[in-house]
Amino acid sequence: MLCEWCDKGLRVVSVTQQIDFNGTVGKMLAAVLLGIAEMEQETRRERQRAGIALAKRKGVYKGRQPGTTKGDPERARTLHAKGNDVAEIARALGTSERTVRRYLA
Repeated sequence: MLCEWCDKGLRVVSVTQQIDFNGTVGKMLAAVLLGIAEMEQETRRERQRAGIALAKRKGVYKGRQPGTTKGDPERARTLHAKGNDVAEIARALGTSERTVRRYLA
């Protein structure tokens, strides 16, 4: 997305780090930074998976219990019937819009 913005002529500058992502050097720098961020995210996921597996072996981690819900599906349907949109229902229930869509399906 960053490259698309630069290609469209938008000037993208990180003010706090004083990095200008326009031009060839800026695109290269963005690619390196985004690559490092992707590596860190994957490492974090691997550590999380390993931690969960260890906790499961110890019997400490059981995860979310089957049948539990984050919000009230019936209330979601009631609010939808009253004319509220998905975003409003999600805010009212304290859940994501995706969860609300699942409740309404």
